[in-house]
Amino acid sequence: MSKQIIKLTENAASRIKEIMSSADKSAIGVRVGVTSGGCAGMSYMMEYAKEIKPNEEVVEDKGVKVLIDPKAIIYLLGTEMDFKKEKFSSQFIFKNPNETERCGCGESFKV
Repeated sequence: MSKQIIKLTENAASRIKEIMSSADKSAIGVRVGVTSGGCAGMSYMMEYAKEIKPNEEVVEDKGVKVLIDPKAIIYLLGTEMDFKKEKFSSQFIFKNPNETERCGCGESFKV
């Protein structure tokens, strides 16, 4: 069996379920990808997915469906997605073993 591209913590899965419950009914899951940008070169991107695009990987974990942009697969392999809620902010956190560098604000990374 091949390595799962992305794993979700219980917190991340719960938060995605929460988000999906208020999403447009045509959304089937969340899409995760990477974009160029940020001070370290790449940023994580998330959006609602309304359909599975060609060559996307579909990861079903803890009752939620995460679609992985084919261009992001190589960068996300082995990543754990978590959700952290603090007093003044809440955000998804990507624990990515492929990162070689992360900017100080934690918004972008390099592989």
